[in-house]
This record gives sequence, structure tokens and C-alpha cells, in this order.
Amino acid sequence: MACSDEQNKLDRVKSEISMESVAVVAVPFPAQGHLNGMLHLSLQLASRGLPVHYAAPAAHVRQARTRVHGWGDDALRRVEFHELAVPAYASPPPDPAAPSPFPSHLIPMAEAFAASARAPVAGLLRRISAGARRVVVLYDRLSSFAAPAAAGIPNGEAYCLQCVAASFDASWTDAGQRLLRAIGLDAPPPAACLPRELVEYIVRTQGDGQSPAFAGVIMNTCRAIEGSELINVVASDPEYRGKNVFVVGPMNPLLDATARVPGGPTTTRHRCLDWLDEQPPASVLYVSFGTTSSLTAEQVVELAVALRDSKQRFVWVLRDADRGVVREEAVEESRHARFLSEFTEQVRGTGLVVTTWAPQLEILAHGATAAFMSHCGWNSAMESLSHGKPMLAWPMHSDQPLVAELVCKHLQAGVMVRPWEQHGAVTPAGAIREVISKVMTCDEGVAVREKANALGESIRASVAEGGSSRKDLDNFITYITR
Repeated sequence: MACSDEQNKLDRVKSEISMESVAVVAVPFPAQGHLNGMLHLSLQLASRGLPVHYAAPAAHVRQARTRVHGWGDDALRRVEFHELAVPAYASPPPDPAAPSPFPSHLIPMAEAFAASARAPVAGLLRRISAGARRVVVLYDRLSSFAAPAAAGIPNGEAYCLQCVAASFDASWTDAGQRLLRAIGLDAPPPAACLPRELVEYIVRTQGDGQSPAFAGVIMNTCRAIEGSELINVVASDPEYRGKNVFVVGPMNPLLDATARVPGGPTTTRHRCLDWLDEQPPASVLYVSFGTTSSLTAEQVVELAVALRDSKQRFVWVLRDADRGVVREEAVEESRHARFLSEFTEQVRGTGLVVTTWAPQLEILAHGATAAFMSHCGWNSAMESLSHGKPMLAWPMHSDQPLVAELVCKHLQAGVMVRPWEQHGAVTPAGAIREVISKVMTCDEGVAVREKANALGESIRASVAEGGSSRKDLDNFITYITR
């Protein structure tokens, strides 16, 4: 026994020495879903003892730090944040009346970031490289310039974080979407849900990812949600041939429904969590359409009527999409302020409207939350399903139409409110209310709720000791500290 203990101690010391000589540098694309996913992965790695550096423009460093939840201040102190010098650029407001729901107002930010962040990222890597045996650079598809920057140092290797579903990646590469159709998915082609400018941006920058430093892919999914066949389609892509593929999702922490998780470094516990504490178990519908979507005034009214007349408890995050540079949200008045003054009186006691950013992860983990009406962004879907909450799907753009199909048709853990093809029309209150009733109260929704709960248990098992995602994360850490 003594020899075994001594060997374990020696192995730990060797591991600590190995980790100390390896530095991780995370370079996310500076939109909320990308910032958040990359920070969750950074915190997962830092919690295992790896030195982690997180690099983004100053405003987006602040945004990522302020909005991340589920970790607490001690975890954030384990990550070293670096502010990249990116010159000022146009940051127009979102246009809720635009013909496409895609947030095209973010394109100037994307262009400025790709053009201006390369040099400061390269400089940061050179400085970190001087004191490390290996520098592991994490980037995502929209920040792929970090891969050739990794190739510019003698000890750099780069890994692409797939922050979208494996099924969405497969939709680009699987000829005729054969596999997706075989499992009942019939979403529109990816390019149909993206503006021409973004498709051109992706095409123009994807060559960066073929850098000699590109060593593998980290996927924010798990086999409990997307089976091995879908994941293998992605892993077998010629682009990844000979590369390492690690399936580590969900990267967000899985919270205890009874725990009171502290806020971020500059926040206190959000008032909506106190309100949820006062509601019965599994009685509240959470409504949020993410940080890149804005509803028209007409659609807001129809949704409000549906929520009011459904007689269900709800928390509704009603805010416009983020700008390219997020300002202090507390000082910005909602464009719906006049409408809200009357509506909040009508639903007093049963509904709560939040007009600033809200801690979604903690809302979904809360025992009072029963279901989630969502745009079906991949982070939101992972957070919802990992906490066993069914989804009312309202996809807007990008990967969301496919994720909505995956959740509702393949996983059967959600119900479609409005398919993407109807994005140009206003969805009437009656149709919205019907879906709310189906998921929240009707016998028809029992199977959906049970399926979501079972998925939540399977997802938790995947990140627990011995689970597939846990093994892949362990394998990734072992590989980069080799």
C-alpha cells in the first residue's frame, strides 16, 4: 500500500511539472456564444491545473467575464485575461425589421477583428512561448487566424473548438445530407440561413485553419445528444484526417438545482433567481432568444399575449441583440418600455420580464424552471438539455434551424413553435399559446418532458467519472501535456 501511495504521489508530481511547462491560449471570436463557450473550456482546463490565457478585445474580455456563470470568482482567477488591441470600428444597432433575422450588424465587428487581432495574438504567443515547453492555442472557426499564429512559434500547436453541433458541421460535408435525412432531419442548407457576407468571411478565412500547427478538434457535444455516427461523420472529414478529435461537451458546468451559485466578478445574484425561489417546482417557462436576435414590435405583442393568456408562470428575457461592442446594459432603456409598463401589471404575480442580460445557466438549472422557449443556439440547447429541460423551439438563423430539428424531431425533447421557413411572418399568439400548453400542461407534453429529463441524466453521466466526454477531456489534457 505504501509503495502504491508513493507511486501515486510521484505520478501527481510528474503531472504537475508537465502542466506547468504547457501553456494554453484561448482566442475566441468576440460574439457572446463564442466567448462563453471558449471561457467554459478555459475554466475546465484551468480547474485541472493548466495555466490558461484568454485573449480578446478589451470590451469582450469584460463581456465574457461579467456574463459567465456557474463558476464563481475563484475559478475566474485561475485564468489570465489579455486585452487585444483592436482599433475602433462601426458598431451599428440591430435592426429588428431587417428582412433577414441574421444579425448582419455584427459583420463590421467580424471584419475588424479578423484584420486587426492577428498581430497582437502573434505577439502574445511569442511572449508566452519564451517561458513554456509547449503553447496550445485554442480557436474557433471564426478566429482561425490563430492557427497560423501558432505555427509562427517553434513550440506551438493549435486546436479548433467546434462550438456548433456535430450535425451542423455534418450538414456542410455530408453529401446531400444523407445521414441527416436518414435520422429524420430536413433542415434547410446551412448557407440558406446565413447572409452572403458571412459565408464569404468563412470561405475567406477557412484556409487559416489548415496551418501546419493544426493538431486537432475539440467538439462541444456529447454522444448522448448526437450519437457516434453523426460525430464520426465529422471526425472522418478529410480536413481532420490524421488529426485528434476530442468530444468533451457539455463544457458548461452542470449545476445542482438546489445550489445557490454565486454571481460573476462584478455581479450579485440576479433578482430573477430570487423570484424563481418563490415559485413551485417545475412551474416556470423560461423565454429567451439569445444575444443575436431581436423580435419586431408586432411579434413582441403576440408573444406577450400568448404568455399572458397561457396562465403559466414565466421569466421572459426581452432584450435586443448585442451590438458589436456591448455597452453597460443597465443604462440602456428598452425600446419596449412603454408597452412593458402595462404588460407587467397584467402578469404581476405570474410573470417576470427581464430587459437586461440574465444568468441563463442558473435559470435553467433552477428547480422551478420547467421548460425553455429558445432560438436553439447550440450553447442554449446544450445548457437546456444538460439540465433536463425540454425546449420550445423558435429558430432564427445560422445553425439554429438544424438544432431545432435535432431537438424536436430526432431527440424528441422539444416542440417546434415556429419553423425557420416562417421567419418573415409574425407568429400569432394562438399558435404560441398552443405550444406552451402542449409542453407545460397537456398529456401530449409528458413524453417530451420525460425525454428531456432522461437526456439530462445521460448527459450528466457522460461528464461524470468514466463517462465518454470526461474520458475525452482527460485524453485531451494527457495529450497536450505529453
